[in-house]
Amino acid sequence: MATPLHPIDQLGAWHRIRPLELLPWVLAVGYYFLPNSNLPLGTEILTWALFTLSLDLVLGYTGIVSLGHAAFFGIGAYAAGLVARWLGWTEPITALIFAGAVSGVAGVISGLIVLRTHGLTLLMLTMAVAVMLKELANKLGWLTGGADGLQGIVIDPIFGQFRFDMFGRTTYWYALAVLFLAWIVARRIVHSPFGRSLVGIRENATRMSAIGSPVMLRMVTVYAISAAMAGVAGALLAQTTRYVTVNVLSLEYSGDVLIMLVLGGMGRLYGAFAGSAVFLVLRDELSKLSPYYWSFGIGLLLVATVLFARGGLLGIVDTLWDRIKRWRA
Repeated sequence: MATPLHPIDQLGAWHRIRPLELLPWVLAVGYYFLPNSNLPLGTEILTWALFTLSLDLVLGYTGIVSLGHAAFFGIGAYAAGLVARWLGWTEPITALIFAGAVSGVAGVISGLIVLRTHGLTLLMLTMAVAVMLKELANKLGWLTGGADGLQGIVIDPIFGQFRFDMFGRTTYWYALAVLFLAWIVARRIVHSPFGRSLVGIRENATRMSAIGSPVMLRMVTVYAISAAMAGVAGALLAQTTRYVTVNVLSLEYSGDVLIMLVLGGMGRLYGAFAGSAVFLVLRDELSKLSPYYWSFGIGLLLVATVLFARGGLLGIVDTLWDRIKRWRA
C-alpha cells in the first residue's frame, strides 16, 4: 500500500502544472505566427494581463478591495521612464526589476496605513493614494512631463541583441516572457500554505486571527507583492511604448483593471488572462464602430457577467464543462 502524502506534499502534488494550464501560453505563442496579427495590441493585452493578475492576488484571493491599484502601476511606469530619461538607465531588464522594487516598497508603506481600515474607508483610502500621486506627477511637470507626458525614453536592445522594432515583434516576446515568470510566481504563491491562509483571511479574518495567523503581516506582504507586480506591468508599458502619461495613475486605469478581473473571474489566476483579452479586443473592435460610445458595449457585457456569471467568463466555462461531464456520465 502506498504511503499517504503529508498534507503539504499533497498540496504541491495536486497543484503541479497540468496540460490544460498551458493552453493560454500555446494560444499566445500561436497568435504571434498568425498572418496580420496585431502585435502591439497583443503586447498591450499581455501587459494588462499582468496588471490584472496583480490585482487578483489582493482582491480575488485576499479580499482586499482597492480602487487605487493604478497607483502602483503608475509608480512602476514612472520609475522605469524617469531612470531611462534622466539617468540614462536604458537596460530594460534591470530597470524592470528596479521599478518593481520601488512599487513594492510603496506597497509596504501604503499597506501599513490603509490595511488597518476596512470596508468603505479602505476603498476611499486606496483611491485617495492614486489621486494624490496623479496630482503630484502633474505638479512635477518639469520632471515627469506633466499633462504632456514623459517623452524621449530610450530603451536598449534586450541582452544587447533584440531591438524594439516598430512592428512590435520584440516587445511581444518580451511582455510574454515577463508575464509567464509573474504567473509562475503568482501560481506558486496561491497554491502554497501562505496562499491558503490568504483565502482564509478573505473568508474570515477574525477567525484566522483567533487561530494565531498573523493576519496584518500577511495582508501587508501580499499587498507589497501585488504592488511590485503591478509596478513591473507599469514599467513594461513604459518600455514597450516609450512614453508615460499621468493617466497611468488615473482612476480610469484602476476601474479598467477591476472590470477586467470581474469579467475574467476573480480568484482564478487565469481570469486575468481571459478578462484582459476580452476587454481590450472588444474595446478595439467597438471603438472602430463608435469612437465615443464603445464603453457602452463594455458596460453591457459587465452587467451581464455580474448578473448571470458570478464566476466571470471562466465560471461559464466551468459550468458548461460540468454539464458535459454529467451528460457523458
